[in-house]
Amino acid sequence: MCGIAGWVSFDQDLTGRSEVIDAMTETMARRGPDGRGTFVREHVGLGHRRLAVIDLPGGAQPMVTAAGGGEVAIVYSGEVYNYRELRGELRGLGHSFHTDSDTEVVLRGYVQWGEGVVDRLNGMYAFAVWDRRDEKLVLVRDRLGIKPLYVYPTPDGVLFGSEPKAILANPHVHPVVDADGVRELFAFTKAPGWALWKGMSELLPGTVMTVDRKGIRQRTYWRLTAQEHAPDAEQTVYEVRDLLTDIVDRQLIADVPRCVLLSGGLDSSAITGLAAQQLTQQREQLRTFSVDFVNQERNFVPDDLHETPDSPFVRDVQRLVRSDHRNVVLNPAELSDPAVRRAVIGARDIPLGLGDMDSSLYLLFRAIRERSTVALSGESADEVFGGYRWFHDGTALHSGTFPWLAASPALTLESRWELINPDLRPKLRLPEYVADQYATAVAEVDHLPGESDLESRMRTVCHLHLTRFVRQLLDRKDRMSMAVGLEVRVPFCDHRLVEYVYNTPWSLKTYDGREKSLLRGAAKPVLPQSVTERVKSPYPSTQDPGYAANLQQLVKERLAENDSPLFDLLDREWLLRAVEQDPARMAPQIRIGLDRAIDIGTWLDLYSPDLHWN
Repeated sequence: MCGIAGWVSFDQDLTGRSEVIDAMTETMARRGPDGRGTFVREHVGLGHRRLAVIDLPGGAQPMVTAAGGGEVAIVYSGEVYNYRELRGELRGLGHSFHTDSDTEVVLRGYVQWGEGVVDRLNGMYAFAVWDRRDEKLVLVRDRLGIKPLYVYPTPDGVLFGSEPKAILANPHVHPVVDADGVRELFAFTKAPGWALWKGMSELLPGTVMTVDRKGIRQRTYWRLTAQEHAPDAEQTVYEVRDLLTDIVDRQLIADVPRCVLLSGGLDSSAITGLAAQQLTQQREQLRTFSVDFVNQERNFVPDDLHETPDSPFVRDVQRLVRSDHRNVVLNPAELSDPAVRRAVIGARDIPLGLGDMDSSLYLLFRAIRERSTVALSGESADEVFGGYRWFHDGTALHSGTFPWLAASPALTLESRWELINPDLRPKLRLPEYVADQYATAVAEVDHLPGESDLESRMRTVCHLHLTRFVRQLLDRKDRMSMAVGLEVRVPFCDHRLVEYVYNTPWSLKTYDGREKSLLRGAAKPVLPQSVTERVKSPYPSTQDPGYAANLQQLVKERLAENDSPLFDLLDREWLLRAVEQDPARMAPQIRIGLDRAIDIGTWLDLYSPDLHWN
């Protein structure tokens, strides 16, 4: 995994600014607890924090090689799963290797193929190459956006980092947030490139950025395209199973302890079953971890999203695969602990208000890190296979906006709009912003000639999820895991699987009349029957009213701060009403609003941003 940072300045001599590169790099020490390094030349500084996963003694960075009379240096974050095949190919072309790391494969691949190396990579990655031969920086991000990378153009170059905090550590950057930045905090549309901080943007997935004396250029090397799909249901299920088996086998490669995140749902259970199958052949026991809440199973009440608790299904999978399992059980005090909240917001740099779903994930990952360094996750299967309930809700599908905003009471525009300070609402123009984002997103979708109305609509909905919704979840997964030095891999984001399933007709995606038919059919041989038949259940959230009560107390403390900048953003009167509600009967959107208020307040404390609305 790791964290990378850098500074390119063609009008300055950076050899005397090593301390700035060090400061930028050290902001991401938790991403890379196993090592650090910097590379500084006249017009470039590169920094790296290392989480050692492959070739523990030999993969130190920045990594530098001589090529054609000039240096080529790389800082790299992530994993390339086909690095062994690429290394064999490069050896056949005359390259020699000094390490067993995938980093060196990417570096020598760049020397051989230039920017074309990106077309050969299978994995999750964000990396920067300084090519002294042409005095240029090449920035690359993986196809789905699994690994983050942020950029901040300057008059004479660029700053970059795995996280905004690395860029904010540069003295040339001021932490300014304007109305354009704030809109997305409440919109939940994942606008392409949005990074909250003025002047900063996210390098888009599947993109190469080149920076030289002529300026900054970008090109897209991968995007979703519409293609014909010929196989029938039986053949399609076979192909999906074959792909998933290969993907999981590749993503189990590591020189450190591995595990799988197991929720008892179809997605994580499929990965667990396939991983156990592979490790059994190697006579190795699989480790699995799950998260739960005190008394959740005993006191569980079905709601709009969760029909059943996770624990019984986790036990069924664990018994089948005979994994070494640990259940991480959390209580309301842990979930609402201000220190945990600070760690979460400090990891994300952005206050998105997911509350206990963020804090529980952070605490789960922290517990996992005590025993494993790499974890496989079922994240993104719902986006790939069409698993969310709103995929099957005609009202949400034809609502004229992003389906997830129409289907969930807690995410509707109205529920978020009423939390905003009334004086700020006219400046944000949030309804118009969401409508513009939706129109832009829909316009990006390619369609096949002659598609039916249903197939056309479902292709659009799938595209929205794979280019918008999933990126929010991948960012959350990356930040929470890397905050504790844990590498989380996401097999369902292998671009081969994404391309294949994306172009499978909706009639095949639902061939048995249920959600995620293809995944259900492909994974059936490695699943217990209870999981095969289980209805979709999303990531768990505590139902304990004690958590809502703790939120109310924390917000009351904020309300006592009359001069807090929090109330430049949020409606004090709304919060005053919310803290007086019965926590045992609190509506989900109210609890989310309280969580959002605490997140924003914590973010203001940590970052002290300059808020400019005009």
